[in-house]
Amino acid sequence: MEDERRPLVVQFACTPRGARLARRLAVRQLEEWGCPPASDASCAVALVVAELAANAVRHGRVPGRDFGLRLALDTAAGLVRVEVADAAGTRRPPATLPGSAPEGESGRGLLLVDALAARWGSAPRHPVGKTVWAEIPLDPPAPAAPG
Repeated sequence: MEDERRPLVVQFACTPRGARLARRLAVRQLEEWGCPPASDASCAVALVVAELAANAVRHGRVPGRDFGLRLALDTAAGLVRVEVADAAGTRRPPATLPGSAPEGESGRGLLLVDALAARWGSAPRHPVGKTVWAEIPLDPPAPAAPG
């Protein structure tokens, strides 16, 4: 019998449309794993995927190269692991997050990822590029119905 909770691995065009499709597919995958679209876990994963995919498009774009999305459900740890990989290995997220100006139009995305994720980081991807990952906690399980 196949495992219905195997990781989702998909490539997208490194465009704003590709980033939107990644977010929508993530919400659909979470729903297949039992997290309704309006749940805290699904909303958090959607926001994190949207931010990491937008960063891949804006900062990690290499002409002719796609970005990749990988989602993995770890029910034992109560986490969804989000990984977004792009081909630009020289532009990694900062180790410490700078403050952003309140009137600024950018610079808050990784602060959002930091607030929603239990952990996050980046790693080199071989042969080229980087992977930015985040681990998002699942909603606490609902109490079992009596008898």
